[in-house]
Amino acid sequence: MTPAINAAKKARVTYQVHEYSHDPAAASYGEEAAEALGQPLAQVFKTLLVEINGDNRKLAVAVVPVAGQLDLKAMAAALKAKKVAMANPVDAERATGYVVGGISPLGQKKRLPAVLDASAAEFDTIFMSAGRRGLEIELAAADLCQITGAVMAPIGRL
Repeated sequence: MTPAINAAKKARVTYQVHEYSHDPAAASYGEEAAEALGQPLAQVFKTLLVEINGDNRKLAVAVVPVAGQLDLKAMAAALKAKKVAMANPVDAERATGYVVGGISPLGQKKRLPAVLDASAAEFDTIFMSAGRRGLEIELAAADLCQITGAVMAPIGRL
């Protein structure tokens, strides 16, 4: 069990865990997960961390489809910040307790502000890392927002 799975279990939401054989040479963790699970790229989400207003101690979580990228200006607007930038991977790992490629929006060490891309509402369930490479959790976007306190906003771009 990972902290992500424990968070979903504790919240008593419906979820499903999917495991696949992770290839360390994979170019994209998210695309690898989508392919391994036979899911469309738009339904599999990646967890990215940003630093707010240039402060690497103020981080936030962005959850966007692996098919696209994070729109930093849209993320800043969703957080009501002047600007955001991608967080240093070391800072992201320290804040979440997860390793890059396995960062889940669920069960992080500290509860950070979180934004889920609005496209998640198009699906009954979405997939995201369950806390380690090769492990995904599937649940409803509304449940993810409930557990993490995330807001939904259009922060992804293709």
